Amino acid sequence: MIRISILASGSAGNAILARAGGTTLLIDAGLSAKRIQGLLDGLDDPPEGLDGVLISHEHIDHTRGVAGLCKKHGMPVFTNPFTGERLRGMGIEAEMRYFSTPSTFKVGSFLITPFTVPHDAADPVGFVLKYQESSFAVASDLGYAPKSVVNAIRGVNALLLESNHDEVMLQQHDKRPPSVKQRILSHHGHLSNRAASELITEIATPDLRHVLLAHLSEDCNSPSLAINAMRDALQKTGNTHTQVDCPGAAGAQLPFSITI
Repeated sequence: MIRISILASGSAGNAILARAGGTTLLIDAGLSAKRIQGLLDGLDDPPEGLDGVLISHEHIDHTRGVAGLCKKHGMPVFTNPFTGERLRGMGIEAEMRYFSTPSTFKVGSFLITPFTVPHDAADPVGFVLKYQESSFAVASDLGYAPKSVVNAIRGVNALLLESNHDEVMLQQHDKRPPSVKQRILSHHGHLSNRAASELITEIATPDLRHVLLAHLSEDCNSPSLAINAMRDALQKTGNTHTQVDCPGAAGAQLPFSITI
């Protein structure tokens, strides 16, 4: 089985802990190293036990704690060359272990397949992690879902999926300039509740047991809107058994853990 713990999800920071078969990985490290250490200690998984950090892309809400964690604990960073170059340009010194998308590679007990996502970064990716018969995918920070993304994540047991905003709330929000709204709505921005729900109808199989909605906007979305849109979509596919949660929503209890 794979144990997944969401440490943070949103514009303030993103970090996920994945454990299986004696291997422990961090997927992104967008909180401070001190904050991540405290959360891991609370889970009885101190950072010195980490086998590495997977980095999806270089934005600070995914990389804030990388330098501190690697400096203190010496863990390797798994990323692609373009993102690794950006990390070094940000002053992050670490042991970089490069992967090539979409080639599968192994870290301890995990088989990991990166897949390209459309976002405004150097070479952003999502990940599918597999251990024995269990699978978990991370598809966050993407403006839309091309066929390659659909194919990469179809059939997983659990999915962390971006459901960033409600399109009406975003358009009506008077404190965001048109340029920001245009970026969010673009093909290199963020998935809306509607787009996330449409994606789930393409990838959901009877094996999908959990959908974790991620990166919710605090002022242009709500957990109820995101969850209801996703549940409606799952119902249309016959997946009424699939559990839907918003672990990164404002006020949500974190870390949030599931086992698949």
